[in-house]
Amino acid sequence: MIANIPLKRVARVQYGLGQPPKLSDHGIPILRATNITRGKITETDLLRAKLEDLPTERAPLLAEGEILVVRSGAYTGDSARVTGKWVGSAPGYDLRLTPQLVDSRYLAHSLLSSAALDQMKLASSRAAQPHLNAEELGGVQLWIPPLDEQRRIADFLDAETARIDKLLELRHAQEAKLTERSYASVSEILLPEILTQPLGQWPWTWLPDMPHHRPLVRLGYVCRLQSGLTVDGKRDISGDVVTRPYLRVANVQAGSVALDNVSEVTVPREIADRSTLRPGDVLMTEGGDLDKLGRGTVWRGELPGCLHQNHVFALRPEPDRLDGDYLALMTRTLHGRSYFESTGTKTTNLASTNSSKIMSFPIPLPNVALQRELARQAQGSLDSVGAAIRLLGTQRALLVERREAFITAAVTGQFDVSTASGRNVTDGVPTS
Repeated sequence: MIANIPLKRVARVQYGLGQPPKLSDHGIPILRATNITRGKITETDLLRAKLEDLPTERAPLLAEGEILVVRSGAYTGDSARVTGKWVGSAPGYDLRLTPQLVDSRYLAHSLLSSAALDQMKLASSRAAQPHLNAEELGGVQLWIPPLDEQRRIADFLDAETARIDKLLELRHAQEAKLTERSYASVSEILLPEILTQPLGQWPWTWLPDMPHHRPLVRLGYVCRLQSGLTVDGKRDISGDVVTRPYLRVANVQAGSVALDNVSEVTVPREIADRSTLRPGDVLMTEGGDLDKLGRGTVWRGELPGCLHQNHVFALRPEPDRLDGDYLALMTRTLHGRSYFESTGTKTTNLASTNSSKIMSFPIPLPNVALQRELARQAQGSLDSVGAAIRLLGTQRALLVERREAFITAAVTGQFDVSTASGRNVTDGVPTS
């Protein structure tokens, strides 16, 4: 018999650990929402706890075939099946399904179909923030064919999704190689032989022999630094004040400025005057991930009168001595990365720099005309690689869409998997 029935009829739905137990550097891994990604369990930033500190009487260790479902946040409804590798791992803070009278692989695929995800999205949207409770998850309607048909569908989807996942992995690998190529290309254009003939001389051991027309100059000699404003809710704003947009660290990225979520602040006019960006300024962030520290981005005046936070530095080059695009690109070379990573202050997850270290950055300084020509060549290389990376991103999006189409069609009875081939597709849905 084939029917649409609620999930709670074929699986026990329960919550995970709830409040986190006492954590340990070693012990049993605890899977969280961040470890669950569209059918896969990842090992990124795992928490751990000793077995004796886990409430196993109310939250037993995971078993083969159980399924974890994200119950809140941006990825509400995402799920992954527990395989042998994770047997014994403690369930995290999300929802936990124990299949009953149904093939666990079929159930795991069903939960990744648009038919199930749409229902979970609708249920979770009723809360102020995306949130899915056990009752709502248990009410999700699924197409449940006889057990032997479930297994045939699961076998088919295991093979087809594995093939698509392999293509996705290859696209990710290609993107990583292209990113590496762009990094090497910009480094070699701006600093010839840095990749092949570093001198090894202290203190900048990675630099090649610098020709006489490209002397190393301390950045502070050809550029001034403007500090940003400190956001203070207690500041007196009763006098002559202005309301302006201002950039935060999140808005400043490598090679671009993200303006889709820009905040505004009201400050005295004199403070605004001291923290207003000008076209041509090079923006750098004070802190963040180590590999992104010190990356420069040129401000083009996208938002007139825009201010910047004190954690974002604005570098203002002397126009007759230093080109802003050349400086921004120099921070993305092996020289820039090595300098900021070696001088940055590192903590467990983040790193930071300061105005003194930024202004001490040794920059090769040919004449401005040559700087602009080198920047043009480097940007051309970046644009070419960027176009290829965007194409790969489009291909990955189509593969993800195709994967969901296969799953949805198979677990809703739209085609017979015994005769279907994943290579026959009409409007994104496999046909027999």
